[in-house]
Amino acid sequence: MDYQTLLRQLYQDFNARKIDSVLAHLHTDVCWPNGWEGGYVSGHEEVRAYWLRQWQEIEPVVEPVSFDAKPDGRIAIKVHQVVKDMDGQVLNDTLLFHVYTFENGKVRMMAIEH
Repeated sequence: MDYQTLLRQLYQDFNARKIDSVLAHLHTDVCWPNGWEGGYVSGHEEVRAYWLRQWQEIEPVVEPVSFDAKPDGRIAIKVHQVVKDMDGQVLNDTLLFHVYTFENGKVRMMAIEH
């Protein structure tokens, strides 16, 4: 499976706010970090609700910078994340790592590492 292509498409769809396209890449029991409010959300409906709520308040854009395949099958991606308020004011501009675990060709878990 070409996970790098899948993940590039996931970021492209996220940045375009194509929520159904993003969810198509996620396992139905996905565990996803709530990087905005804290904790984790699980499953497609919780992830959908989280993103829709987030996109009403802030404008995050996340671009992959580099990919690192781990020996255990996880993929760590260095990302450039810019978060703006709804008026276009930059709230956060940072580099961080998103680490993905896969199951049956879909994203099963994502973790944020600084």
